[in-house]
Amino acid sequence: MAHRIDGRKLSRKQGPRLALYRNLAVSVLRYERVKTTEAKAKEIRGQVERLITIAKRGDLNARRTVISEFPNEPLVVTKLFDEIAPKYADRTSGYTRIVRVGQRLGDSAEIVQIELI
Repeated sequence: MAHRIDGRKLSRKQGPRLALYRNLAVSVLRYERVKTTEAKAKEIRGQVERLITIAKRGDLNARRTVISEFPNEPLVVTKLFDEIAPKYADRTSGYTRIVRVGQRLGDSAEIVQIELI
């Protein structure tokens, strides 16, 4: 039985999988839309929304929490606090949208576009 097992493994070990999630989250915050597979988009949606919610607080502890997630991305942290978080000040959740684009030619994987609304 697979009780209390959360998340997808995506045929990767833990370290590469977490690095993939971190890099995809940075790309979504930097470019505000990214094309990827449906499974990867559904996995990072929660992480991106959680970071935006933390950044909406705007205090020093929130900034340090986000910096601990992305220590090598100061421009993304600045953009998150200065541009993205104020844009979503009036809503409590639902900052991202996943739109189906089509299928990849090589393996027919479902390609989606995850974007900030």
